[in-house]
Amino acid sequence: MQQVAITWLGHSTFHVKLGGGEVILIDPWLEGNPSHPKGFAMDRVDLLLVTHGHFDHIADAVAVAKKFKSTTVANYEVGSWLGSKGVENLSPMNKGGTQKIGIAGGVKVTMTQAQHSSGIEDDGRMIYAGEPGGFVVELPDGRAFYHAGDTCVFSDMQLIRELYQPSLAMLPIGDHFTMGPREAALACKFLKPEKVIPMHYGTFPLLTGTPDALKQLLGDQPETEVVVPAAGKPYLW
Repeated sequence: MQQVAITWLGHSTFHVKLGGGEVILIDPWLEGNPSHPKGFAMDRVDLLLVTHGHFDHIADAVAVAKKFKSTTVANYEVGSWLGSKGVENLSPMNKGGTQKIGIAGGVKVTMTQAQHSSGIEDDGRMIYAGEPGGFVVELPDGRAFYHAGDTCVFSDMQLIRELYQPSLAMLPIGDHFTMGPREAALACKFLKPEKVIPMHYGTFPLLTGTPDALKQLLGDQPETEVVVPAAGKPYLW
């Protein structure tokens, strides 16, 4: 089992480097993201995952996809919009589906439910961007991680656990636009991950949820460890 380097790039953006050097980038918001680590550079992106159309998740998707010629996975509507902007190597899907991506010997990507909204701001207009989702990514060594996207807690997270057994979960905790620490603690009860990395917090004043609050609320769930990597510092998993 090779170590995977997971680097939080602020907000909901994650850089996941596999043992062979392949890179998965999730919800790319780089330019203008106040939580993005200064000086962080990427020399490759093999797989780009976009959970939904809001600017703080898709802002740099076109630029990244064009620069690295990465395989880009999103729902059908987001994929259509990306294609209209000249993005190639698109592999759109929808919730409940699984597809195998030809990197690192085969990475399986499943799109899951998320309870939120989705729209793309384009030239002063709001464009329908389908329904938001999350992703379960199964690595060649059999381990799986779950990026929830923007969502509230929902009881069908228990089905995600039953079907895919993600041992690491990336969950929003900021509150206001997504679930806060209280709801994220319940999500951990449903998912039962070994590790949880908080995201979507602290970027704006409205996002008041904190990792410390989540840790306190998980005091009776010692089976789940809260991992809080500093932005730009890889966590070896």
